[in-house]
Amino acid sequence: MEMGELTALLTREGLALLDEVGPIESSADVAKAVSRLRAAGHSPELVSAVVGQAHLRVKAHAKFGEFAARMLFTRAGLEQATRLHVATLHAVRMRQADITTVTDLGCGIGGDSLAFAAAGLDVTAVDADEVTAAIAAYNLAPFEATVRQGLAEDALPTEGAIWLDPARRTAGHSETRRTSASDWSPSLDWCAGVARTHPTGIKLGPGLDRDLIPDDVEAQWVSADGSVVELVLWSGVLARPGIRRAALVVRDGKTHELTAAADAEDEPVRELGAFLHEPDGAVIRARLIGEAGRMLEAGMLDEQIAYLTGDAALTSPFVQSFRVRETMPAHVKAISAALRANDIGRLEIKKRGMDIDPAAFRKKLNLKGSKAATLILTRTPAGRVAILADRV
Repeated sequence: MEMGELTALLTREGLALLDEVGPIESSADVAKAVSRLRAAGHSPELVSAVVGQAHLRVKAHAKFGEFAARMLFTRAGLEQATRLHVATLHAVRMRQADITTVTDLGCGIGGDSLAFAAAGLDVTAVDADEVTAAIAAYNLAPFEATVRQGLAEDALPTEGAIWLDPARRTAGHSETRRTSASDWSPSLDWCAGVARTHPTGIKLGPGLDRDLIPDDVEAQWVSADGSVVELVLWSGVLARPGIRRAALVVRDGKTHELTAAADAEDEPVRELGAFLHEPDGAVIRARLIGEAGRMLEAGMLDEQIAYLTGDAALTSPFVQSFRVRETMPAHVKAISAALRANDIGRLEIKKRGMDIDPAAFRKKLNLKGSKAATLILTRTPAGRVAILADRV
């Protein structure tokens, strides 16, 4: 979205037209809405803004729920915004640390600031981009929050906590690409310096090179409904004593956390047992697989593969667990024979440590049965195997 489009939208006529148009889901609906609004005499800028926002609000529902229907977005801003239920967890940590004031540097469309303000914190939100800052101001209008356009480097507060979400992609409101840590705005080095002098939360991508994580922060990887969505580095009173690694798993509205003072030592490799466990991505990123294994009385299936195995009938929120039916060589003929013998026609295929496309592999199997199962293709010290299993 360009400033001309936003200016046209932020009028009584523009906002009323956006409410009138309602949700726009498909590309075909976009084309129909554009034609109808242009035929009604609305300007190209207003039509583009209204139709674009109506389409983005539909996409935003997954992150913001019912709040999306009263928010504004840019495409890039929505992609990079924190899910509202995850942002609420950030706000909870702020309140638990007795923080009352927070400055959100690199606020984007205001997702985290919304959660901070809703939690009763005094919020100042800053973004370098003019359009993005204006959209954040609109989204935060129901709260007594201050929104400013400016560089993070020029907006350091003298008190309170700081939330940093450095721009990790090239500038723009739609198509952007990832950049290296030294090219972030502000840079990771600058953010780390701020964290040494202020209570700070730094939101980063979960795939950050671990060598770039400072030694004096708590690193918390967060997964939401099976996807690892972020890494947050916490400092000062926002970092919990004795914790340097944490995996926070949010699933079905509930939160579960695994923590440790350092990377956990893996459990020894053992032969495949009665159960196979796949650790959550946040547990893998935080290198807490060993902690999960000890909870489950399980060991590693292979030193280089993030699967746990054991004989205890245990599971936890930090893993997906499978009861093993049988194993076989990872060959199409052997697998097909096992599937026929077990009357399997509905098959979930998972793989790890093997260069196989599950979708292409499925086409090689003649699935005709009436029952369901999971096929796990992986590597063990004895070689490549296929494991037929059932979800626990």
